[in-house]
Amino acid sequence: RVIKPFEPRFMKVGVLTAALQELTPREVRDADPDRAIEEWVEFARTLGSDYIQLSSALHPTETDVPPEAMLDPVANTLDLRKPFDKARASRVLNAMKETRVGMTDIGYFDNMLTDLDGNRKMKHEFMVRCMDAAVLLGIKAVCGFVGRNVKLSMDQNYDMFEKEFVPLLKAAKDRGLQYRVEQCPMPGWNTTDLWVNNIAHVPGAWIALHKIAEKHGVQDAFRVHYDP
Repeated sequence: RVIKPFEPRFMKVGVLTAALQELTPREVRDADPDRAIEEWVEFARTLGSDYIQLSSALHPTETDVPPEAMLDPVANTLDLRKPFDKARASRVLNAMKETRVGMTDIGYFDNMLTDLDGNRKMKHEFMVRCMDAAVLLGIKAVCGFVGRNVKLSMDQNYDMFEKEFVPLLKAAKDRGLQYRVEQCPMPGWNTTDLWVNNIAHVPGAWIALHKIAEKHGVQDAFRVHYDP
């Protein structure tokens, strides 16, 4: 019997930029949207972190939840109020080259199955804008929640996933990207007493959702993000 020698595969370890939201003060980053990214890759270099997970979010002036009601500050290190075009991408890529800090993915953490139709459409459109920014930056993935419609049963949420979330997986696949699902159950995410507010929170759910993705040929775009 041939025993293969152990060949370790090393995990990319990075820092989510939302972890230190005020690294670049709000008044500075609002006026100069890409400066926050420049300062974060430089900070990551000083930490000895080879990668960052670039956080994006709806700006406080656009979100459906007022900032003072949020447990975490709005995490829009990547500011997408204005189009993220090739010129902006070039500026960010230059900063990455100078610091030698890479990006694992763009993270936008919101409820993609919210029961509010208008809000859901806005959030899906924003995620697609994150995907387009990832393409310009040469990043291979976006990361986010699936979410939950708290007015529906779990089985009904699976049906809603097929109708509402699969198009996001198709959008990712069309761009050559993965959608990495954050697995936190998100207790306290709303005013209900539900512990699970993100249905993609345990292996059994991942399997069920992956089977739905398989039906539509987008299973390779559906991945789970390991976040310790």
